[in-house]
Amino acid sequence: MTAVMTDRAATDAPSPAKGRRQSDKRRALALLSPGILRMLLFMVLPMCIVVHVSFWAQITFAAKPDLTTTSWERFLSTPTYLAAIWATLRVWVIVLVATLLVGYPVALFIGLFVRNKTPQTKLLVACVIPFWTSFLIRVIAWRPMLGTEGAINVILMKLWIIDQPLTFLLFSEFSVLAGMTRIYCVFMVEPFTFMLGRIDPSVIESARDLGASFWTIFRKILLPLSLPGVIVGAIFVSVMVLGEFATAASLSGRKVNLLGNIIVSQVGSLKWAFAAVAGVVLTVINSAVIALALLVVDLRNEM
Repeated sequence: MTAVMTDRAATDAPSPAKGRRQSDKRRALALLSPGILRMLLFMVLPMCIVVHVSFWAQITFAAKPDLTTTSWERFLSTPTYLAAIWATLRVWVIVLVATLLVGYPVALFIGLFVRNKTPQTKLLVACVIPFWTSFLIRVIAWRPMLGTEGAINVILMKLWIIDQPLTFLLFSEFSVLAGMTRIYCVFMVEPFTFMLGRIDPSVIESARDLGASFWTIFRKILLPLSLPGVIVGAIFVSVMVLGEFATAASLSGRKVNLLGNIIVSQVGSLKWAFAAVAGVVLTVINSAVIALALLVVDLRNEM
């Protein structure tokens, strides 16, 4: 009987491995708690407040905390607001593709052909030098470039390529697309370069020895291995382009109206409920884009 009780007590006693697991869980929870608390206070709670305000009753220059769906109904039935949604999505897609086409060759050169870390670092620093100046300065600097008497028109006319200045270069959707592509291209270059720099050169050399062409190497080696960088760059560019308002306001001459511009104008008019509705719609679009990107590549396993 005594032996049986001893065995049962030994079985019920917590094992050292189980105690270590519980200690690791407590330690992990303690490390994650500040981040979770910060997310709750500065992201989840403000977003809940914005959603709540979107259902307030909007009067002329104020919003009353009387819950109603009037602001949502007006927003989703007004052609101006719907056009802003489609304009935002159109600009986002074009800028995303443009930054990908411009940034990938640059990253391919820096990450694959420049193997020395010193010149590679210098080239990456050169890519971010424009960020040493103000965002508004970088946006407004496009005006003397794209104007009818700007540098591009002057050069084209000096080369006898055109007879008259091109008027579509400034205060149009083209100027907004050009400005955004230039400003956010670097956010595509950096993740691409990081992923391409991790590729073992011997893999590419082996493919060349086996007779693979550059297109085959790019399609079967470079693109799959750099896809996580593509997704990270796409997320960076998408989040910033979808929330843009300053570039469109400065370069389009108010001809391009994005959701960000709607939010700014509604806040300036003290129409908090309408601004909250636009903010919720923009957040939903951003969340859908990020979720779709994360479905393509599991970044936790690839990075």
